[in-house]
Amino acid sequence: MIDLPQMRCEACQVGSPQVSEQEVAEFMPQLPGWDIIEIDGIKQLQAVFTFANFKQALAFTNKVGELAEQHNHHPAITTEWGKVTVRWWSHKIKGLHTNDFVMAAKTDFIA
Repeated sequence: MIDLPQMRCEACQVGSPQVSEQEVAEFMPQLPGWDIIEIDGIKQLQAVFTFANFKQALAFTNKVGELAEQHNHHPAITTEWGKVTVRWWSHKIKGLHTNDFVMAAKTDFIA
């Protein structure tokens, strides 16, 4: 089994393959709390993290932002009072790549 949090993102380019159904079946059990959603026909990984207040939610948002910069892979993040929604997908391929599952696992680690 692939240990998602230990992996690094690889450069994803237009034409890179999206994850297969077999890979999704292998990766999703490692990501409790994450769902695959579809927005405008694009599959994305989404999780909602809850916090006691806005300050904690904002601190988490900043940590996810630092993680994204380190790996040059950037999510959609919505920060609200006591709640942060994170969505990962690969913009260049308009869908899910292994990188997205790796980053979701790393997001869980910093949560």
